[in-house]
This record gives sequence, C-alpha cells and structure tokens, in this order.
Amino acid sequence: LRHLLLPLSCTLPHPSLAHADRPPSPVNVTVTQLKANSATVSWDVPEGDVVIGYAILQQRQDGQMQRFIREVNTTNRACVLWDLAEDADYVIQVQSIGLYGESQASKRVHFRTLKETDRLPSNSSNQGDITMEGLDKDRQLQTGEIIIIVAVLLMWAAVIALFCRQYDIIKDNDSNNNKEKAKPSSEHSTPERPSGGLLRSK
Repeated sequence: LRHLLLPLSCTLPHPSLAHADRPPSPVNVTVTQLKANSATVSWDVPEGDVVIGYAILQQRQDGQMQRFIREVNTTNRACVLWDLAEDADYVIQVQSIGLYGESQASKRVHFRTLKETDRLPSNSSNQGDITMEGLDKDRQLQTGEIIIIVAVLLMWAAVIALFCRQYDIIKDNDSNNNKEKAKPSSEHSTPERPSGGLLRSK
C-alpha cells in the first residue's frame, strides 16, 4: 500500500503553486456616480496578469441583502450596481478571475447611496433649463407660424387680385364682342326694308 500511495501523493500540486497561478487582488477599487438606486464600481488590475473576468460581492451593512455578481470573458474594469436601496450603506469587494482560479478579495469598500431629495436641486435646475428652452422653442415656432400665415395671406391676396383683373378683362372682351355682333345684324336688316318697299311699289 505504501508503494501505491507514494506515487499518487507525488502527483498532487503543491498548495503554494496552486495559489501562485491565481491572479492578484484588484487594486484602486472606487465607487463613483452615486445615485439613490445605483452606483458604479471600478478597479485596476496589476499589469502582466491574465484576467478573464471579475466577481463582485455586494452586501448591505445591515445584512438585509447580499448579491454576488460574476462576469467572465470580459476585459471590463467597471460594473454598474442596480436596484440599490436609497440612503443605505453598502460594502463591496472585488475579485479577479484568472485562467486557474479567482484572486483573493480586495479590501472592503464602503459607500452610501443618496436620497431621492439629494438630486432634486440638480434636476429642478435642469427642468428649469428645459422649460426655458421649451418656451424659447415655442416662441420661435410662434414667430415662424406667423411669418408663414402672413406669406400665405399675401399669396392669396395676389391670386385674388390677379383673378379679379383677369375677370374684368374677360368681361370687357365679352361686352365688346356682343356689341360687334349686334352691329352686323342691324346693317343686314336695313337694306331688306327698302328692297321690300321697292318690290311693293312695283
């Protein structure tokens, strides 16, 4: 039995070698873009180490909620944390995922989400800007509409004036034609009377 166990024990990797293949822990873990329900965590990875992903442990300090985020086949060095409770304390730790395992967890980083009221002033100012811009745009639209309406009215006035002028010309031509048609009929009637009279005298 000793002869059989010794070769097997020699093939087992040394614990120190197994830890050596793991990547080092992430550094410079920071939390930015804090909001009431979200935050962004970012970190750095020491150069020269093959890292294929990351793992994030997110936990509320009161222990009510814990979340584990794991992402592989990525080179991202940042992650957005969603669905956070407002005005709550959180602790996060980041691990690097290498080809042969995960690193030790980084140092614990504490952050606190904002209240909904904390971002109202900035939003109110933005809304004020938006409303002012909206008013300016409305004013511009009203001015443009007035110009268009005036242009259309002028065009219609020009069309009506041209139509009236053409109508007067056509009316004058019709009256002149009627007069000319009336003259030949009177001329033809006058010679008939004397000829008729001459026939009767004869």
